[in-house]
Amino acid sequence: MNWPLKRRNGKVPASDGHIIEMRGIRKVYDTGTVQVEALRKIDLSVLRGEFVAVVGPSGSGKSTLLNLVGCLDTPSEGVYELSGEPVADLDRDGLAEVRNRRVGFVFQNFNLLPQLSALENVEMPLLFGGVPSRKRRQRARELLEKVGLGDRLTHKPTELSGGQMQRVAVARALAMDPDVILADEPTGNLDTSSGSDVLSLLSELWEQGSTLVVVTHDTALAERAPRIVELRDGLIVNDTASGG
Repeated sequence: MNWPLKRRNGKVPASDGHIIEMRGIRKVYDTGTVQVEALRKIDLSVLRGEFVAVVGPSGSGKSTLLNLVGCLDTPSEGVYELSGEPVADLDRDGLAEVRNRRVGFVFQNFNLLPQLSALENVEMPLLFGGVPSRKRRQRARELLEKVGLGDRLTHKPTELSGGQMQRVAVARALAMDPDVILADEPTGNLDTSSGSDVLSLLSELWEQGSTLVVVTHDTALAERAPRIVELRDGLIVNDTASGG
């Protein structure tokens, strides 16, 4: 497997195609007694190389949107294409492959396996992807060095700070060189200093060519993103350049 080094000159997103294309997306949850419309007729396009912050109050549909983008859930209506491929055409195995190979996830609670070292946690997507042992160990080591944890390879999550755990999670998200990195409140459980470090890391990844979609309540994080999408009551009410 080849993991090309992505580079960017300046801050202009690459325009070589859409990673995310959503048209008329609607998501309804049926509780048995009432139907809850979490998203209503969402149209959203994200170009390769963009950095998009998704903001809005609690209950506005941010996490639902991220779950749909990451193929953790399916829309009730509408069309979603990931890198030009209609997600609705994928079976269960196809969706699992998308989640492992084409989408990198970063969660608020890190979602690291506590019994594994930092190196082993980063190796997990590569293991599921069938990458040979030597190659996945080398790739995981390179990524942990990239996020500044080259001296923490054998440490387990309980031996790491919150900021370090999130850096491991970012390294894991990068393991398969995904089309897009999705982050759900990546600074939500961090103190100010650790949160700032993670913000800088995300910005650096974008500068190197990664496509980022980040759900956040963190004003400082949102302001780092050149584009802000605001949700309210399941609708996109604003989609603007932040000037960041």
